[in-house]
Amino acid sequence: QVQLVESGGGLVQTGDSLRLACAASGLTVSRYRMGWFRQAPGKEREDVAAISWSAGSTYYADSVKGRFTISRDNAKNTVYLQMNSLKPEDTAVYYCAADPNASNWFGHGTSWGQGTQVTVSS
Repeated sequence: QVQLVESGGGLVQTGDSLRLACAASGLTVSRYRMGWFRQAPGKEREDVAAISWSAGSTYYADSVKGRFTISRDNAKNTVYLQMNSLKPEDTAVYYCAADPNASNWFGHGTSWGQGTQVTVSS
């Protein structure tokens, strides 16, 4: 059974940093495209960052480029999202996702975590 468990969220102030972790079981993160998504109240879920199977390529949404870094520890079967210079607009529930398909972007077959809340106060 696939399980993705996020941790590391919390309440911080503008300019602070947080590191989210996504511990996977039932799958091997090095064999999946892994990603982080977020959903703010009243808004649609949006992609934040992703890392390829080989970790040779990464993707970042324009809103987080230069501030967030996605990484993977294959030995711990865990994916991380380092978030620096946090802004109030980063406030959202952050979800981890594991995508086994090269042909779509976190579509059919993607596994999702339960989410972790990040709140950035001004």
